Amino acid sequence: MIFVLFFEDNDNHADMRTKYMTEHLSFLLKNTSGILAAGPLKDTDKGDSAGGLWLVEADTLTDVKALIEQDPFWPTGLRKSVRILEWTRVFAAGEVLI
Repeated sequence: MIFVLFFEDNDNHADMRTKYMTEHLSFLLKNTSGILAAGPLKDTDKGDSAGGLWLVEADTLTDVKALIEQDPFWPTGLRKSVRILEWTRVFAAGEVLI
């Protein structure tokens, strides 16, 4: 299954992003089998950081939650919340997949 994760960041802990970015990027590289894509989100009105987005392939929601908890950003207070949605790809690269 593919999951879409929307992370909302806590502005009060924004300094944690810079402090733990190297460890966060290493974590992503170690988990390329499950994390298909990841990157920051930016508020289009204000231009401010708005959190992050991951596409994750995993067997269960429990696996996804375990992966989140291993991210060095998670225990720092940077992440205010995460919304996890299951996604079904029906179109990609100009092809209908169903």
